[in-house]
Amino acid sequence: MPDYDFRTPRLFVESALSADSSLTLEREQSHYLIHVLRLLPEDAVLIFNGKDGEFLARITETSKKGAKLAVIRQTRPQPPLGRIEFLFAPLKQARLDYLVQKAVEMGSYRIGPVITQHTQVTRLNRDRLFANMIEAAEQCGILAVPQLLPERKLDTVLDSWESNRTLIFCDERAEIANPLAALQKSVTGPISVLIGPEGGFSAEERQKILKIQSVIPLSLGPRILRADTAAVAALALVQAALGDFG
Repeated sequence: MPDYDFRTPRLFVESALSADSSLTLEREQSHYLIHVLRLLPEDAVLIFNGKDGEFLARITETSKKGAKLAVIRQTRPQPPLGRIEFLFAPLKQARLDYLVQKAVEMGSYRIGPVITQHTQVTRLNRDRLFANMIEAAEQCGILAVPQLLPERKLDTVLDSWESNRTLIFCDERAEIANPLAALQKSVTGPISVLIGPEGGFSAEERQKILKIQSVIPLSLGPRILRADTAAVAALALVQAALGDFG
């Protein structure tokens, strides 16, 4: 089990990281450290870029040009990517922020918005989505920031489906049964979890999804869940049965 440090501030950076190097933070990150957290020279910061692991750094300079950091040593190596892709129909803003954050926390390695017939939101602020992903990673000790795919129509996603990729289809019309039992299958390749819009999938979409050879329809129980709640429930089940929960 890694020795997580939740007391030291964590920042995602774009720069390559190595011990005994230095870097200058961007203006917004410098403002956050200096004026929000009120850190001073010699204060510690943990930094990661999603590629090189986590590093301990210390502030060496605070100026109008930005805070400078001295990178000291690696504290955690970069973990391997997970195997679960998360596909979702976009929601309205507050619930969309929550949904994306939880998908990161639950270990998704790739996140893809999918436009369905009943999707209420079709234009996304990708910068805001990615900022929410970064915030979740920073706060939860996650080092691998998921890839954010461009939004695609559901038909496009299904028409180009990889034959070795298992599709976990969260289907409110599926027979109510033990979801963990439904997932107790020999799945060796990559996995995608698909969550529908607040209005559900259309009959035509559902038929097309069920024609995917590798699909596993999944009931989330006798209650109808909000899409953001369903996402957390489904990802927890899939991680427990097929993912990295051990």
